[in-house]
Amino acid sequence: TSQNGSSAYVTMSVPPQPVEATDDAFWDQFWADTATSVQDVFALVPAAEIRAVREESPSNLATLCYKAVEKLVQGAESGCHTEKERQIVLNCCRLLTRILPYIFEDPDWRGFFWSTVPGAGRGGGDEDDENARPLAESLLLAVADLLFCPDFTVQSHRRSTVDTAEDIHSIDSCEYIWEAGVGFAHSPQPNYIHDLNRTELLKLLLTCFSEAMYLPPSSDSSNANPWVQFFCSTENRHALPLFTSLLNVVCAYDPVGYGIPYNHLLFSDYREPLVEEAAQVLIVTLDYDSSTSSSPTVDGTTTGTVMDDVDPPGPDNLFVNYLSRIHREEDFQFILKGVARLLSNPLVQTYLPNSAKKIQFHQELLVLFWKLCDFNKKFLFFVLKSSDVLDILVPILYFLNDARADQSRVGLMHIGVFILLLLSGERNFGVRLNKPYSVRVPMDIPVFTGTHADLLIIVFHKIITSGHQRLQPLFDCLLTIIVNVSPYLKSLSMVAANKLLHLLEAFSTTWFLFSAVQNHHLVFFLLEVFNNIIQYQFDGNSNLVYAVIRKRNVFHQLANLPTDSQSIQKGLQRKKKTPEPISRTNSQDGASMEGSRPAAPAEPGTLKTSLVATPGIDKLTEKSQVSEDGTMRSLEPEPSHPPPEGNLPSAVSDGEPWSGEVSHPRRDRRRLSSASSSGQWTPTPDWVMSWKSKLPLQTIMRLLQVLVPQVEKICIDKGLTDESEILKFLQHGTLVGLLPVPHPILIRKYQANSGTAMWFRTYMWGVIYLRNVDPPIWYDTDVKLFEIQRV
Repeated sequence: TSQNGSSAYVTMSVPPQPVEATDDAFWDQFWADTATSVQDVFALVPAAEIRAVREESPSNLATLCYKAVEKLVQGAESGCHTEKERQIVLNCCRLLTRILPYIFEDPDWRGFFWSTVPGAGRGGGDEDDENARPLAESLLLAVADLLFCPDFTVQSHRRSTVDTAEDIHSIDSCEYIWEAGVGFAHSPQPNYIHDLNRTELLKLLLTCFSEAMYLPPSSDSSNANPWVQFFCSTENRHALPLFTSLLNVVCAYDPVGYGIPYNHLLFSDYREPLVEEAAQVLIVTLDYDSSTSSSPTVDGTTTGTVMDDVDPPGPDNLFVNYLSRIHREEDFQFILKGVARLLSNPLVQTYLPNSAKKIQFHQELLVLFWKLCDFNKKFLFFVLKSSDVLDILVPILYFLNDARADQSRVGLMHIGVFILLLLSGERNFGVRLNKPYSVRVPMDIPVFTGTHADLLIIVFHKIITSGHQRLQPLFDCLLTIIVNVSPYLKSLSMVAANKLLHLLEAFSTTWFLFSAVQNHHLVFFLLEVFNNIIQYQFDGNSNLVYAVIRKRNVFHQLANLPTDSQSIQKGLQRKKKTPEPISRTNSQDGASMEGSRPAAPAEPGTLKTSLVATPGIDKLTEKSQVSEDGTMRSLEPEPSHPPPEGNLPSAVSDGEPWSGEVSHPRRDRRRLSSASSSGQWTPTPDWVMSWKSKLPLQTIMRLLQVLVPQVEKICIDKGLTDESEILKFLQHGTLVGLLPVPHPILIRKYQANSGTAMWFRTYMWGVIYLRNVDPPIWYDTDVKLFEIQRV
């Protein structure tokens, strides 16, 4: 019968004659076959034939879609009680998954599912078509019903076979949630047939939502995905139980299998494909631009229900709405533990190789974690309330370090950094970083003894000095994160202190400062880090103070930076001799951790998807000042129109941290150090003067003025060359009353904006495109949201 299916396609396209919708014998060939899989359908129905039918006999393609949806609707109506009905439903599901991308890629067909089909298959069409639903709505509602269909996708609650079958329309699907967790305490018996059926239906759902891939990226957030919009609206009576089922299935998943190492080798895991599909459907339904809407504010009251019934009602997208209203501690704990367990899975791999099943959907999990923090502030505060946040931090740093040399994983680098930027806007994150780092995940970084803050700085240093070129736009973000946490860091290790000074050394060379209009910002960020630590955490940071003293010439060179044309040209000449943006030399990298592998570049030929540019740091963040009592107040943003050249803001004293605003027209936002080679921009003495005068060097110069003579005296008196004696002296020293008045702490908090919303959309769909290879749902179709490239 498989042959019938494919020959039926040939009949449909050659000769191009319309087949009547009522010719059931013909149409039934497409779904009557008993033993097929989604892979069979993809093999039997080649792309060329679908396109041929679309071009040559459009009415046949229309009828096929209509009939397939009709079968799903019938299955949902009847409750799929027989094996035959279930088989038909699954085959229609596979067929639509195969065909939909070819409908979406053709702009003329895109509206087809949103039209009603007049009189098709209704005995001549005498009935009233006024209230007929668009095909898309019928399809989505049928899939939603089928996802809670007893004995097909959920356990039946019937006591015995004597009872009549449950009526699918009278069941309360909230009693059939797939997994215990948020708002549901009962964990149903695992049933792999149900898991497989759910997976097929979710695959179809994801394919329906994928229309977004066929529209070019636009900053206009009003073009919401109509499929997602309808599915997540009050029209879908299963919205709440389905949202909860997807979330719980993902967060409850334990890939290790009952906590026994190597258990996955004994049992095939039917859950994982469902968990992956659930994670992908979940993040797509949560694709929502929060910057254009007022996100729901939740008051502190907790009621007996899972969701708070608080005004304002929040977004129309019920999935976003439900997510933003989760508030019970035990629910937060369940979600956080689940996400942390899954993100740590690849790290567990490195202790006992192959002991646990290695999951591949960490990128989807990171998007989900981002959405949770972005849409539910209570969840964000819960994450930061205890050191559990470190169970998220360590895997993210592991991924960042591991992907730094791999061009195909730029997206992963960005989302990891975005999450850390979001977390770093909260004081608690900086405080949590002081916890000693004792887990020894094998990572390709120098061995050190210290805290999680040291780990973060060492990994960031590694990304900046040995990542690939395309990561340069992230440098601002990486340093902003360090600035945000710096006022709270009680004691940096010598390794981390040296790394920070090595970065300053690299970023303050004349060729780097003069070769791109933005580069000096990196020096401002680093100086701000040193100032925060010296002013607010001097006691306990003798390692950093010692490193600053040892590298004092770097600060003196900055203070005496030449500003005449001749010196600027000379600085740029030096660049031609040193093509590497940042040298690895004198960074004193010790041996890497035991058991670690160096970060590898992508295999040549690896597929990757293009990403839209991310907004600059001044668009990504807004500045807040921390008051004495620890509360934050937002600072008024500077006017966004760029000041004319030469008419620059007056100099800023050290008492007022550099604001990070661009003092140069936006058109020059060329981050890469090759900006000058395009001949668009050349540094001028006025330009150098404009920011050199604002370098916040006062605090450090005062520190050097006081401590250098004392340290030199000790060395001469005791004939010392031993660090430990000097460190001991610095530990007990104090600069109270000697430093300038401490500046207010400035935090740059992430702010939602449509640029990042668009970035997340392209990144998320790119991940989904590349991860769905069996079957390759979108492969070789005319996708517009991103380009598919080979490394």
